[in-house]
Amino acid sequence: MDAGELRALQAPIKERYKTDPRSATITLKAKGTLDDTNIACKVETGRALAVAGLHPATGGTGLELCSGDMLLEALVACAGVTLKAVATALEIPLKSGNVFAEGDLDFRGTLGVAKDTPVGFAEIRLTFAIDTDAPQDKLDQLLKLTERYCVVYQTIKSGPPVEVRLNRK
Repeated sequence: MDAGELRALQAPIKERYKTDPRSATITLKAKGTLDDTNIACKVETGRALAVAGLHPATGGTGLELCSGDMLLEALVACAGVTLKAVATALEIPLKSGNVFAEGDLDFRGTLGVAKDTPVGFAEIRLTFAIDTDAPQDKLDQLLKLTERYCVVYQTIKSGPPVEVRLNRK
């Protein structure tokens, strides 16, 4: 897909959102089912069933997906798609590329070993490695716009309010 095709594809969508801003708000959903026998949760990804469980650092076997890994994978996927879309729109040719995310966790917090240790990632690093002949000013713009428009990155960075409820079935 080239920049013209991308613009043509997105133009009617953008116009609809301008004339009817409410149509741009969509509620995305995820669903999981608690495993009956293991400490695991089966998550429907829309394409397959992913089974998340405890990380080996918290007593897991390593056979199930770690939710922390899944968060980083979502960041990589979103950032990669966003970078590719922005590069296409700006007509920046990419020969190839990789996206890497890594995050530091102190599992003492998760296991309640040290009450003063925060639960969750202390730091996340997102890195792009791309093969391109584009000038540095275009690459600076590419990174700036990728950061601006990546949903997962912005969600992690901004920390929106999250409501948690427990309901009986």
